[in-house]
Amino acid sequence: MFIERFYPDTFVCSAYDVDYAALRKAGIKGIIFDIDNTLVPHGAPADRRARELFKRLHFLGFRCLLLSNNREKRVKSFAGSVKYTDYIFKGNKPLRSGYIEAMKRMRTNPSSTVLIGDQLFTDVWGAKRCGIRSILVQRIDNREEIQIVIKRLFENLILYFYFRDQQKRDPGDKEMKGKI
Repeated sequence: MFIERFYPDTFVCSAYDVDYAALRKAGIKGIIFDIDNTLVPHGAPADRRARELFKRLHFLGFRCLLLSNNREKRVKSFAGSVKYTDYIFKGNKPLRSGYIEAMKRMRTNPSSTVLIGDQLFTDVWGAKRCGIRSILVQRIDNREEIQIVIKRLFENLILYFYFRDQQKRDPGDKEMKGKI
């Protein structure tokens, strides 16, 4: 089905709820993160929770990279605050080039990389186009720019089918989480 190209491999409520130890056991070495509404509200600086997450991921042995369509000032500032991560600004998601550059910098490949983001049409679709596993998280804040609000209307339709299909595959999964 056409819309399945936008389906994430996994859905988790928050980037802070991901089982990173399980990802490491599954052979994941690199994590590509979106920033806005994935790690912090849109435009917010890195908070204590984000800094602690990247420190933990570093000690677990992950290579991390922030891939954002935002400007350098925003992305560089966030990366400098959380440490332990590289970044790509104006990443042109969902185009493949940003994801390919991210893997090159992390010295990973599609099978050892995962993307964590909050948008289907940029984060998830771009990852899927490169063969990278994707984890969709709920957006942190409902206040967004108008172009994102419009995209969310279409995303909600796709998510309706995604969750319906997930429920058909695993009727006992009340939290609607995909599988790693």
